[in-house]
Amino acid sequence: MKEAVYISGTASAGPDLQELMGRVARGDQDAFAQVYDAVSGPVLGLVRGVLRDPAQSEEVAQEVLVEVWRTASRFQAARGSAMNWVLTLAHRRAVDRVRSAQASAAREHKAALLERTPAFDEVTEQVETRLEREQVRRCMRTLSELQRESVTLAYYRGLTYREVAELLAVPLGTIKTRLRDGLIRMRDCLGVTS
Repeated sequence: MKEAVYISGTASAGPDLQELMGRVARGDQDAFAQVYDAVSGPVLGLVRGVLRDPAQSEEVAQEVLVEVWRTASRFQAARGSAMNWVLTLAHRRAVDRVRSAQASAAREHKAALLERTPAFDEVTEQVETRLEREQVRRCMRTLSELQRESVTLAYYRGLTYREVAELLAVPLGTIKTRLRDGLIRMRDCLGVTS
């Protein structure tokens, strides 16, 4: 472990943090100002080492110092130094922030995956489509050859009634009749109610 180096050769007298923490616990604002001056640099340094983001580090360091003001009465000199107590608070708060950010990112990732998930069951949809197709094919087989030919040209090849009539060289009225009769038979076969 590295030993602290002091410019003057000796450690500065500085404030006695244990005594100051006792005064802060009793609500002494001047004592808190001295504690703040003594610990704010190390707190920010520790927090910045954990978070790496300067803006978040400053925010967490501020939260830690507010916590020191509010909870100074919890400090117990018998369990360790005041500086270690404050730095422990800072480390815990910084780690909590990292965990919170990770949990938030995980929630956002999960939400993004849910948004990409289709709102319907694809397998069920495919099965229903296949069954409907089979039912339409079965019903097409019940049509007469002339009706089936007209329906296929008009509805599967996309030709207009007039184009079907021209292609088959049949009057337009005849094509309309075949299509109407074929569609009525299809409707009845498929069980469609109007």
